[in-house]
Amino acid sequence: QVQLVESGGGLVQAGGSLRLSCAASGSIFRLDAMGWYRQAPGKQRELVATITSGGTTNYADSVKGRFTISRDNAKNTVYLQINGLKAEDTAVYVCNADVYTSWNHRYYWGQGTQVTVSS
Repeated sequence: QVQLVESGGGLVQAGGSLRLSCAASGSIFRLDAMGWYRQAPGKQRELVATITSGGTTNYADSVKGRFTISRDNAKNTVYLQINGLKAEDTAVYVCNADVYTSWNHRYYWGQGTQVTVSS
């Protein structure tokens, strides 16, 4: 059993900052790429940022320069530092991880954490 648990969301004013965390736990043999996605009301889920186990990052154009993804491999945790929040960043932010266990290899998803930006 593998679980991803996000935290750090909340209500923040435009221009503010948040730091999201996602901790993976369970029978993890190896954790490869991790990432953040978001889904706004009435819209499809979209990629926000990803990071490999070696630290290579990738960002959606809409968040470049404002969002920073990082990870702590010792803690199986990925972070998303969000600065300069805009109303259009309002969404449920969901963590994703490429996980190897002793019995399979698949992507796991967290439940999500709500980020709401007030203007």
